[in-house]
Amino acid sequence: MKKILFAILLLGSSCTVQKINRSIKKSEVFNQGHMGMMVVDPIKDKTLIDINSGKYFIPASNTKLFTFYTSYTVLGDSLINGLNYLEKGDSLIFWGTGDPSLLHPDLKNEKAINFLKNSKKELYLLDNFEQVDAFGPGWSWDWYNAYYATERSAFPIYGNVLRFKYEIGDPNFTINPTWFKPFLSAQKTENWTGYNFKRDRYQNLFSYQFTDKPEQKSFERDIPFVTSAELTALMLSDILDKKITLIKDHAYFSEEPIKLLSTPADSIYAQMMKISDNFLAEQLLLLVSDQLSNKLSTRDAIAYAKENLLGDLPDEPVWYDGSGLSARNMFTPRSIIALLAKIRAEVPLEKIKAYFPAGGESGTIRNWYPSDPGQAPYIYAKTGTLSMSNALSGYLITKSGKILHFSCLFNNYTISSNDLKTELQKILYRLHDQY
Repeated sequence: MKKILFAILLLGSSCTVQKINRSIKKSEVFNQGHMGMMVVDPIKDKTLIDINSGKYFIPASNTKLFTFYTSYTVLGDSLINGLNYLEKGDSLIFWGTGDPSLLHPDLKNEKAINFLKNSKKELYLLDNFEQVDAFGPGWSWDWYNAYYATERSAFPIYGNVLRFKYEIGDPNFTINPTWFKPFLSAQKTENWTGYNFKRDRYQNLFSYQFTDKPEQKSFERDIPFVTSAELTALMLSDILDKKITLIKDHAYFSEEPIKLLSTPADSIYAQMMKISDNFLAEQLLLLVSDQLSNKLSTRDAIAYAKENLLGDLPDEPVWYDGSGLSARNMFTPRSIIALLAKIRAEVPLEKIKAYFPAGGESGTIRNWYPSDPGQAPYIYAKTGTLSMSNALSGYLITKSGKILHFSCLFNNYTISSNDLKTELQKILYRLHDQY
C-alpha cells in the first residue's frame, strides 16, 4: 500500500510539473521577451523546469548573489576590517579598506572614529583613493544624482551620501552630515510636487525647490556626494577636532598593516541583499580585495572568486561589478542554480532567511510572492532590475517541505515589470502549493 501511495504522489508531482512547463511555454506574457528559467529539486537531483538555462542573460542585481557568496566565503560573518594602520614613532598612518559602515546613516559604526579620537599620535591619512574608480564599468553617466549609483571609494564616510529627512509636523527637513549645509541652496517654485533635491554633476553643490505649501508626507532621500581623499581628510578633521595630514607615500603599502576590526559583516550582508543596496555590494568586493592583498581592486576580487570559488560552475561568469549596475554582467540560469547550491551547502538556512528578501514580508519582495494567511514565507530570493532586465533567483519552500532552487532571468521585455512579476508569482505559487 505504501508503494502504491508513493507512486501516486510521484505521478501527481510529475503531472503538476508538466502542466506548469506547458503554461510557461504558452504564456502570452513570457513570450514577449527573452526568458531563462530553471527550477531544481536538489534532494532528488531532478530538474523540474529548464528553459534556456544555458544561455547568458543580463542579471541586474542577481549579481549580488555572486558578491554575497564571495564575501561570505572570504570575510565570513564576523567583524570586517574597518581600517589599516601603521604606528611610526609619534605618528599613526592609516588608510581605508573599503569598509562602508563608518558613520553610515543606517549602520552607524563609529569604531574607527573612536580609535582615531583616542590616539595620542599625529594622524596621517594615506591616500589610496586612486585604487578605486568611483563608478563601475558600463555605469551610466547620468546616475550621479541617484542613490543607487553612490560613488565607490577607498574610505567611505556617511555612506558617501547626504541624507535629507523629513517627518510630518517638523518645521523643516534635516540633513546628515551637517558638514554640507553651507553647500545647500534653495529655490522657491509654484510648481509644487514635493522637495526636489539635486547635486551638481561635478561638485558638491546641492540644491532643492520649495514652496509655502506644507509637505504632506514624511520622506528620506539620499543624494551621493563627490568623494576624494582631500574631502575625507577634511571631514575626519572636523569630526575628530584634530589635524589630519594627507600623504601619498605609496611605500607604506608594502608593509603589513595592523587591522582595526569594525562592524559585523552580517549587518552588511542583510542590508545589501534585502534592499538590494548597490553601494554596500560594491564596497564588499573592495573589502574582499583588502583581505586578500591589502589592495583595493574590484577586478582582483572577481578574478580571485572566479578562479578559486566558482571554477566548478557550468558556465564562466561574465562579471564586472559587485552590484549588477553594469549591463556587461552576464550569467546563465544554470550557473546561478549551481551558485545557490553552494550557498545552501555553506550558509545555514537560518542565515539565508535572515539575509535574503522574504516574499510578502521583507526587502524588495515584501509586496510580492505572499504566503497563505498565517503561513511563513515560502520564497527567499534576490531580485534584479535594470532597464528591460528583471530577475528573481533563490529558494522556494513547498507545502510538502521541499526546498527548491530556482532562477528566473528576463531580458528585453518592453512590458511592465509588474506584468512579469504577476505571471511569475502564479508559477511559483503553483510549485509551492502542488509539488
